[in-house]
Amino acid sequence: MNTLKTFDESEIVLIAKTMFGLEEILAGELRKLGARDVEILTRAVKFTGDKGMIYKANLCLRTALRILVPIAQFEVHDEKSLYDAIKEIDWEQYISVDDSLAIDTFLNTDIFTHSQFISQKAKDAIVDQFREKHDKRPDVNLERPVMRLNIHILDNTCSLALDSSGASLHKRGYRDQTNLAPINEVLAAGLVMLSGWDRSRNLVDPMCGSGTILIEAGMLAAGIPPGYYRTEYGFMLWKRFLTFDETLYNTIYEAVIDRISSVPASITGGELSHNVARKAKENVKLARVEDMVQIKECDIMEFIPPEGGGTLIINPPYGERMDKDDLILLYKNIGDTFKKNFSGYDCWLITSNMEALKHVGLRPSRKIKVFNGPLECRFVKYEMYRGTKKLHKLQGHTPEQEIN
Repeated sequence: MNTLKTFDESEIVLIAKTMFGLEEILAGELRKLGARDVEILTRAVKFTGDKGMIYKANLCLRTALRILVPIAQFEVHDEKSLYDAIKEIDWEQYISVDDSLAIDTFLNTDIFTHSQFISQKAKDAIVDQFREKHDKRPDVNLERPVMRLNIHILDNTCSLALDSSGASLHKRGYRDQTNLAPINEVLAAGLVMLSGWDRSRNLVDPMCGSGTILIEAGMLAAGIPPGYYRTEYGFMLWKRFLTFDETLYNTIYEAVIDRISSVPASITGGELSHNVARKAKENVKLARVEDMVQIKECDIMEFIPPEGGGTLIINPPYGERMDKDDLILLYKNIGDTFKKNFSGYDCWLITSNMEALKHVGLRPSRKIKVFNGPLECRFVKYEMYRGTKKLHKLQGHTPEQEIN
């Protein structure tokens, strides 16, 4: 078993979990924060830092879902080998008998099929160790545990890590009002960053729903950290391992907040539904970006973008709740509207419906594979030139790129 023997708090190996397609963006964020030994994995980035880096990563990373601290890795072959290996770890390094725990399990193996069952077996191993030593055991608290353990089993390798984040980092804390299918905040931030938006130019989302893409763009432009609205992280409850240093955290928090600036960003949204637009405006206020973000009540086909070109990002319906003919007409209208109204804009669209995408009727210059929850999607770029496309080809326009 590869377990924690000695621990250097200046050289902590960490893993930031993310969504497929955002790994490069997340790695770039980590390098800017000063992380060392940055290594891109699938849906994750591995890096090294100190206790302060744990705090900064949770507070500042826009495209991370969780920040994990690996503590052990071992082979498993069945339930017994899993139980025995987990019980062998000295859990009093991490929690006391009076603390609480929760366990999240993720499986990519043929050995086990039910993640909840594995979480239960792991919990049994931990509490049995405490019961044998102290004749009492830690409680389970799924909402606010002192220790949240992350178990990942790939083939026959089991990795254990402490979850320093607590609630997923996509839960920023600003979104009080949502529509039926709100986009995840981490994905929204990732799309803005993948688009290469220059914050000195216009950004528009004429199908903005609850306003998440607009808000994340506003936060990025002003340097508002995504953790600005949160009051608690998992690491704040740690009492034994990497004990929470409130003074250090406050110093880091204040330094990050001091870098927030008032910027003249032009970020505009459109939403057809009056009720949804009202919710989006309320979310914008809660996120404190109302000085940058404006929302109009209108259909995308009636949306008049700001002059000067810029970046458009939309997350249209994928078809789960729409008639097929209506969906095809919608995507055709989107393509026609791009051509008619968005000259000078880089128009980006995310969808999981590849058939509907064909009806946009434009040739994309770039396709990036991403996931929206369980749905495999493409984030597609259409360059809407001023003047003729032939002229831009002569000036060195690159052909379509597919990024998997």
